[in-house]
Amino acid sequence: MRVLIIQRKRFVIGLVVLLLIAGFIVYFAGIRGEAIGVFSTQRRLPIYSVETQEKKIAISFDAAWGDEFTDDILDTLDKYNVKTTFFLVGFWVDKYPDWVKQFHERGHEVGNHSTTHPHMSKLSKDEIQRELQTTGDKIKEITGIQPTVFRPPFGDYNNLLIETAEELGYYTIQWDVDSLDWKEMGVKPVVDRVTRNVKPGSIVLFHNNAKYVAEFLPPILERLKEMGYEIVPISDLIMKDNYTIDPSGRQKSK
Repeated sequence: MRVLIIQRKRFVIGLVVLLLIAGFIVYFAGIRGEAIGVFSTQRRLPIYSVETQEKKIAISFDAAWGDEFTDDILDTLDKYNVKTTFFLVGFWVDKYPDWVKQFHERGHEVGNHSTTHPHMSKLSKDEIQRELQTTGDKIKEITGIQPTVFRPPFGDYNNLLIETAEELGYYTIQWDVDSLDWKEMGVKPVVDRVTRNVKPGSIVLFHNNAKYVAEFLPPILERLKEMGYEIVPISDLIMKDNYTIDPSGRQKSK
């Protein structure tokens, strides 16, 4: 009987010790969770669109592979007197420096789209800096202008990327209207998708090597003009200072 009582006491003491340990773990985890919560509320966002009362939007083209339709794109943009932004990957710049020069000479903005087209959120600060600086230097060497807008490949980003880009003088740009031109669904689906979803302050995503780009770009520009939109390069749409970005990525003036 005495042995049984001793065993019960030991069990109770052990249980109390375990509860105390669990309590400390929960307590300190709570403190850590609160600290994490403070940082999570400070999550940085790229610019997806811009709040504006003007019927002004930007269209953009990412260029990483191929140049088959680039001449058609430029001729169409000239025809409709539209200036846009081309986001270029470093190896595309190396392969097609004459196109980079033409973009600039024909009045378009040249943006940075990294050097090797990686998932930027997986890179260290030094690696991010190299990705941006290498392509930025190449673009400046050809155009004479240092790019100030950057679009991360795959739309992949984190706080480190946005903050490092800012340190290097870049605004990180996403989009709020994805044409889905890369899905090769044909002309009408792309035209309908863009013209139905665009709104003042929108940034539209296209790709320079999309299969039907030479066919869908003219009707899209015609329709957007009919809707009363002014189409400008991204740097002419976004705010450069005194702004905030809401949870949807929409840039607003303070």
